[in-house]
Amino acid sequence: MSHYLAFDLGAESGRAMLGMLEGGRLEIEELHRFANTPVRVFDALYWDTLRLWHEIQRGLAIAGRERHLRLDGIGIDTWGVDFALLGADGALADNPRHYRDARTNGVMGKVFSVVPRAEVFAQTGIQFMQLNSLYQFYALKLAGSPALEAARTLLFMPDLLNYWLTGVARAELTIASTSQFYDPRKKTWARDLLERLGLPTGILPEIVAPGTLLGPLLDSVAKAAGLGAVPVYATGCHDTASAVAAVPAEGANWCYISSGTWSLMGAELDEPVIDERVLAENLTNEIGAAGKVRFLKNIAGLWLLQECRRAWALEGASREYTYDELTRLAGEAGPARTIIDVDVFLEPGDMPRKIAEHCQARGQTPPETPGEFTRTILESLAERYRQVLDSLELLAGRRFEAIHIVGGGSRNALLNQLVADATGRTVIAGPSEATAIGNVLIQAIGAGELAGLEEARGVVRRSFGVEVYGG
Repeated sequence: MSHYLAFDLGAESGRAMLGMLEGGRLEIEELHRFANTPVRVFDALYWDTLRLWHEIQRGLAIAGRERHLRLDGIGIDTWGVDFALLGADGALADNPRHYRDARTNGVMGKVFSVVPRAEVFAQTGIQFMQLNSLYQFYALKLAGSPALEAARTLLFMPDLLNYWLTGVARAELTIASTSQFYDPRKKTWARDLLERLGLPTGILPEIVAPGTLLGPLLDSVAKAAGLGAVPVYATGCHDTASAVAAVPAEGANWCYISSGTWSLMGAELDEPVIDERVLAENLTNEIGAAGKVRFLKNIAGLWLLQECRRAWALEGASREYTYDELTRLAGEAGPARTIIDVDVFLEPGDMPRKIAEHCQARGQTPPETPGEFTRTILESLAERYRQVLDSLELLAGRRFEAIHIVGGGSRNALLNQLVADATGRTVIAGPSEATAIGNVLIQAIGAGELAGLEEARGVVRRSFGVEVYGG
């Protein structure tokens, strides 16, 4: 039996997940879970990066010193777009910012005044969102950032953690493709774009494919954890890339929703689609496992509900609602009176008030109770999925008969049924731990234990159950 350790870091929490692979079947076990809580200093919002590194070391120690495991591989995946800058000594030049930090407000327009929007899209094929790495990078230049002046290397978040594990500084392909300065047709950095914006390109590292062996654990890290020279793989380092690799689908007439803090809805293609129609619909071409293109739309997902839940707890509610309780209350509330535009809510803080004001500004009746807020969010997500499905089918030129929902959101039976009702398609929900599963399976491909993506998906189908919802 092979043992792979997958570190899966999301915007709300992180986990160390043990994958045990034998005889074409996979089992997973959570070894360690930890919060991922951003930190605000003055007006800036940061990731607590050193705390995350501490928790990764704790996960390694549980595997080594407590469980005495002999690991066949380690892989890390995280959310997209955010990055760190390293100085000449290899240390952080500044703490990495959170993608919801306000420094990118208005920056997209400033970029387009130098390189028109259509030209940015022609080179990158990426959906326009102000949180993209390109606008974070340009915001540093506009602010005259000392960290940018001192930078010798740019690493995305999983690349940074891989560097601390191995001492090897590389950019993994799937995470690089979220930046909006990677060219998916030329399969390299969009250096011309960055140079026109006056941004340094010499700090960009070599890009490696998912499944690439980066090297063994650094001796100091291995000794502290009670492990040997375990190989570390650049897995599908963007969490969505790993999640999509674990979609238990066959054939071609399916699309997916990776449902969690964000909802990422898309199709798997062989080549990017970069034209005026895709630009008009604001879809994205990110790279997945086995060179596939994740042709998708980023949708504000269950983060809206996470923020409402946090706001209610801060208001001194008699108890903190669980997600299961909120879903039950949403079912009892009945159909929503209002459908909101889920994609207009970007910055954190007092989400119930923001949703109410959004409704009032449009002459709509705002929800009042936690159950009504939850029902409004879930129905609005389902409606947004229907709209995006229409775009995907038009631009991909085919009808998708099934929607595979994977990730934590796949456990929400009410949302799954609302999606089936809104789209009229069969919804296949699960596995909920798709990101960790995909992380493990891409490591196994890199190790030569699995032949490729098709075999990996066969492992998923044999190993994990799904729930089916009719439209």
